[in-house]
Order: sequence, then C-alpha cells, then structure tokens
Amino acid sequence: MSLRFYDTGTRSVRTFEPLEEGRVGMYVCGATPQASPHIGHLRSGVIYDVLLRWLRASGYEVTFARNVTDIDDKIIAVSAERDVPWFAIAEGNQRVFTQGYDQLGCLPPTIEPRATGHVPEMIVLMRRLIEKGHAYAAGGDVYFDVKSWADEYGALSNQRLDNMRSAGDTPNEDVKRDPRDFALWKGAKPGEPTWETPWGPGRPGWHLECSAMATKYLGATFDIHGGGVDLIFPHHENEIAQSRAAGDGFARYWLHNGLLTVDGEKMSKSVGNVVLLPDLLGRARPAEVRYYLVSAHYRSLMDYTDASLAEAVTAYQRIEGFVTRASEVVGAAEPAAAVPDGFAAAMDDDLGVPQGLAVLHETVREGNSALASGDHDAVRGHLADVRAMADVLGIDPLSPQWNQAGEEDLRPVVDALVAVALEQRQAARARKDYASADAIRDSLSDAGILVEDTPQGPRWELKHD
Repeated sequence: MSLRFYDTGTRSVRTFEPLEEGRVGMYVCGATPQASPHIGHLRSGVIYDVLLRWLRASGYEVTFARNVTDIDDKIIAVSAERDVPWFAIAEGNQRVFTQGYDQLGCLPPTIEPRATGHVPEMIVLMRRLIEKGHAYAAGGDVYFDVKSWADEYGALSNQRLDNMRSAGDTPNEDVKRDPRDFALWKGAKPGEPTWETPWGPGRPGWHLECSAMATKYLGATFDIHGGGVDLIFPHHENEIAQSRAAGDGFARYWLHNGLLTVDGEKMSKSVGNVVLLPDLLGRARPAEVRYYLVSAHYRSLMDYTDASLAEAVTAYQRIEGFVTRASEVVGAAEPAAAVPDGFAAAMDDDLGVPQGLAVLHETVREGNSALASGDHDAVRGHLADVRAMADVLGIDPLSPQWNQAGEEDLRPVVDALVAVALEQRQAARARKDYASADAIRDSLSDAGILVEDTPQGPRWELKHD
C-alpha cells in the first residue's frame, strides 16, 4: 500500500509521489511568538513530528523547514503594551516554544528560518511580482493585486473572489487598487522596526515571508506544506497566489491539522481557558501528554478535557507497563526493523494514528499474554514490534527522551533498598505473617513504589501521578 495524504488543494486523498525519489521537502508554518505556546500550538508541533518520523521510517530523506514569524503586528502590539523591545518578546517566547517541542519529544527541524533574516529574499520576490504586473507599490506599502490572479485566487480555500471581503491588513486601505489586495510589505511607522527596500523602509507582510523562506530552502517547487486549518485563508491562499504568480510551482501537497478546543469552547484569554504546557505537565508526564496529543487523527477537531487526558494517561501506561515488564524478562529488545503491516497500512492511509494505536495496543495485549505463559521468544518479538511502532509516534517508553534527569543515577540505590524490603516481605509471607507482609507493601506504596506479584516473583515500579 502506498503513502496517501488528504490534499487540501484538491480536496481529495492523493497518493504521495515526491518530486525526487527518496527525498522529501516539507515546510510547516511555525510560531508567531507573541506569547507562550498553548496546547493547540503543541498539538501542531507533535502532529508534524509524527509525519516527519513516518516519512523517515518509510525510507525518505526529509528536509524539514519550520519558520518563525519573529516580526508581526501582534508582536509589535505586545512590545508596546509591555514597553519591551519587539525582538525580546519574539526571542523570549520562541525559546519557550522550543523548550515545549523538546519536552514533548519533537525532533528538531532541518532549518528553522526567521522572517527577519530573509528580507533580501523577500525583496527579490516582490521585484519579480511587480515586474510581472502582479504587485504594486503605494503609499510606502507594496500590495499583491488579487485581480491579476483572479482565475486562481481562492482555489485552496474554495472561495470565489467576488465573495471575499477586504484583506483588512493595513490602515492604508485608500491607497489600494482593490480592498482585497493584501500587503506584501508594510511601510515604516513611528516606533516600529524597519528594513530598507527599493520602495522605501518598512517591514514584511505576514504572507510574503513564508514564500521567500520556503523556496529558499526547499526550491521553487517542493513536496509538502503544512499548518493549521485556520491558516488556509488568508495565509496559505496568499502564499500560493504570490508564489505561483511569480512563477514558482510552490507546494504540491497541502496538509492541514484540525484545531483544538477546551471543554467545547475555543481557547481565549477573555474566557480564561487557555491551556499551557505547564498546566498539562501538572497533570501528566511529558510522554503521556504527547500520547494524548497524537491520539486523535490529525485532521480532526480535538476537544481537550481533563477526563480525556486522564484516559490517555491510562492508555500510555498500559504500553509502558508491558515494555517495562517485557524488558525485565527478555532484555530491552531493539525496535523491530519494520513496523507490523497493520500499523504501516494505517499510517500510509493519511497518517491514520488512531488505527495505528489500535494495532499497537493489540500487540501489547498479545505481549502480555506471552508474558503470562512464559513464551519468551514471543515476548521478545512483541516487544520489538511495540517499540518500533511507539518510536514512530515518539512515545517509546525506553527512549532516553523520557528518562527524567537523575532518575537513572538513583535507580541502583532504589533497587537495593527495595530489594531489602521485598526480601523481608517474602520472609513474612513464608512464615504466614501476612499482616507484616501487607504492612511492608503498604509502606512501599506510601513511598511511591508499586509492588506486583508475578509468576516470576515480585516486581516493582515507581508510581506515576
């Protein structure tokens, strides 16, 4: 079965055929860091990390670019409100984004370009558009002329130009040829950062920067462009218009992830329901949060509730429990070279993670049965398969990513202390002093250590709140 994606551009599921055999160029719209990342940003980061992992597991060499919009109206507004330099706002929040991606096990992009570092490329793109009659300078700004691209403008978002309203992206509407024209470049204003261009000083428009950066690092035509569904219009529509009007093929497949609500409502500061990563990490470990964020299909609307997070924690701990027990019995088997066919089929079908997780959990159940029967060869095979699937999803419990700092250093000490307690418990059970045995077990439980009696003898693990 071949890899297939739902392409927003054609509104259909298409077989993935990269421009160059064995290689993939992928661009994802990253952060506009005017504030710390919320759970929706993190979901997007995790989703495209799974896509990256699956492409690599499928044998592709991937060049992954994820931009940072480090200059923007919102960043400038926060800067003025707090009386802090705009670059300090952008840099500080971007560091929090990076930390959040790292905490959730996201692999780093190949390149993470920043808008402010690519003004020369933007100038070149604007010049090309002006020379081709698709853009014009007016009042210190530079605008894209949507009527010059009327036959194609709106195709991605499935809209007609006649039904569109004003772009609403500048107070200088009176200088536009058409109110629907969008700003490529915004002329200098008092107190705002500026860069010099042939059309006067100013700063980038939101849409221009992505076209300039994507084509710089991935070429005039590349394979995949991703982002949230909220970016389809106007951002991605405008990226396509300015890029193709300039003569670039631009992205061949458009993937869009669904949004995330909280208890059925859109996240909003005014409502007070914005969920940040520290909020989540107060309820679950990073690996459990990641499991939760990958568990729904990437195109679906996801509604966060404390109950749904708790369910995900339980599901992840079932995987973790099997991997821990199996590795104690047969050793930490390396992940299998290839994932099971059912999992591969699910992932090839538009990144069907929910179906893939069903295969993973069925393998865990089979592995637990093999543990119970003492079939170590079967246990070893199931463990390798589980780890291979979990690795694609970034949730392998044995990955160094999920080892808490210092925990491994303390393990030998804890092992020795718990062993003494378990020996005392076993001695109490042998002399039928069950009250003392239970008291030892309860004391260990109070200390955060769970004891499980198995056919191979007692085993223990740390509680995870």
